Amino acid sequence: MKKRLYKIIISAILFIIAIIIPLKNEWISRSIFIVSYIIVGYEILKKAFRNITRGKVFDENFLMSVATIGAFAIGEFPEAVAVMLFYQVGELFQSYAVDKSRKSISNLMDIRPDYANLLKDEKEEKVDPDEIKIGDIIIVKPGEKVPLDGIVIEGTSMLDTKALTGESIPKKAIVGAEVLSGCINKEGILKIKVTKEFEESTVSKILDLVENASSKKSKSENFITKFAEFYTPIVVIIAVILAIIPPLILKNTSWTVWIYRALSFLVVSCPCALVISIPLSFFGGIGGASKQGILIKGSNYLEALSKTEAVVFDKTGTLTEGVFEVQKIMASGLAEEELIEIAAHAEGYSSHPIANSIKLAYGKEINNKKIIDIKELSGKGILANIEGKSVLIGNEKLMQENNINYKKLEEVGTILYMSIDNNFAGAILISDKIKKDSNKAIKELKSHGIKKTIMLSGDKKEVAESISKELGMDGVYSELLPTDKVEKFEELLKNKSKNSKIAFAGDGINDAPVLALADIGIAMGALGSDSAIEAADIVIMTDEPSKIVTAIKLSKKTMKIVKENIVLAIFVKVLVLLLTALGITSMWWAVFADVGVSIIAIINSLRMLSKKI
Repeated sequence: MKKRLYKIIISAILFIIAIIIPLKNEWISRSIFIVSYIIVGYEILKKAFRNITRGKVFDENFLMSVATIGAFAIGEFPEAVAVMLFYQVGELFQSYAVDKSRKSISNLMDIRPDYANLLKDEKEEKVDPDEIKIGDIIIVKPGEKVPLDGIVIEGTSMLDTKALTGESIPKKAIVGAEVLSGCINKEGILKIKVTKEFEESTVSKILDLVENASSKKSKSENFITKFAEFYTPIVVIIAVILAIIPPLILKNTSWTVWIYRALSFLVVSCPCALVISIPLSFFGGIGGASKQGILIKGSNYLEALSKTEAVVFDKTGTLTEGVFEVQKIMASGLAEEELIEIAAHAEGYSSHPIANSIKLAYGKEINNKKIIDIKELSGKGILANIEGKSVLIGNEKLMQENNINYKKLEEVGTILYMSIDNNFAGAILISDKIKKDSNKAIKELKSHGIKKTIMLSGDKKEVAESISKELGMDGVYSELLPTDKVEKFEELLKNKSKNSKIAFAGDGINDAPVLALADIGIAMGALGSDSAIEAADIVIMTDEPSKIVTAIKLSKKTMKIVKENIVLAIFVKVLVLLLTALGITSMWWAVFADVGVSIIAIINSLRMLSKKI
């Protein structure tokens, strides 16, 4: 970009000298114009010639070359240099705009680790991340990037996750915590056990998404590409007709006048403003989204998002935390502390989220000596012998089958009833917490034109309906198996309005089929399943549902800018083309209609990179 800038400055100085400083010899003045032109136009002429030899004739390089060489031929030296000079100014603005919008994406590229510190035979060895295998132990020192996904087995530190999630607040990493590749270690030394090979790690997947985002073009971009293919040859033919026909059929007219008009026509007709600014708007939108931890896999999805009329949500892990917690303990005949202790030991060997929530509520180490026998009763609960006591823990069906006179708990959530030696001992209420961000997300979606918010859940009817009501959603479908979710979503797709889109947000493995089926699939969270991230069109790196609102606002802003640029470019070009053909405007107006409009459109596109949406 600097090289182009220096060329423009030198050429502009020579151009001003040739115009302002009076020279006795006209040839000296013209020679300065030619030198100025060669400095600024050589690359364009070279590209035009190379493209012609390859069969790609009608592009902006060809139009600029023909128009300026033609201007020299009829003695319009200042116009010839001005056209090329201002065209290069437009190209400079384009380069600046692309660099600026690419910067936010290139920041993501900085998350690629250069090396990993492998711990082998108690010795530290610096190796390529590709060489690390699952189960290997790596050391991450302060200031280094985490090279692969893994679990902390030793050490405590704060991790900078900004490049991955857009979050400025560092995340604490302690023993047992899952860490993602691409984070930067801020403080202590971490010893990490690798859980994924490099090509399957978070950093690798993100880089792949970003690198391939530009390959999926929107309908608007594809239209402009095809439009330019047909439009450019047509205007060249019109320019040739304009240069030849009028002098042949009109009396008292000059060939030079009509050739000048035809050359001006060619300059105006260059579709730069459309060809440059529209892809740039989408590129800026994708770049702006990545700054906020939203990865959009292509401009086609960014465009589709602006037409969304309904957003369908999975419940667990999307609208809720996906982490079960003990909310209430109701003990009968014994203390609450004793009830939760016996329950924790009964669930001692289970790794189910509900069992884990009970053990977490107990908060102490399980004494395996107390556990004499455990038997899992499929679909009902557990029969255990804890220190000689017969313990039943499970659902109502388990209590009824064993004739336990239990007291029903009228609460929404997962309820575990417990008996000790066939006597009812109490109940434990366990439920999934709604994310703090979910309420805000649903409200903002409605305020930004989303007509329906619907929840699909495999959970019990009363649980799903309670959460849906609390969030103020428009519809809920519960007790769905993965196949039921697909069928229900297909129904929603059939009933949608014409030309509108339905988005689905989910995070689990069972959400992948619906994510793939949706018009726009949105994977929630960097910790979402690999299959969900793979199937999705948009990946939200944080666990915030409100980022869906941000993505929709970005898409609508992008489409608004695209439409503004199309209307501006076409209106100005058509107007100046007509005026040029009639001889009312000069080549200076042609320069404005081409380069001026391009610069205005590019500056307008740069609005996508502002923080304000």
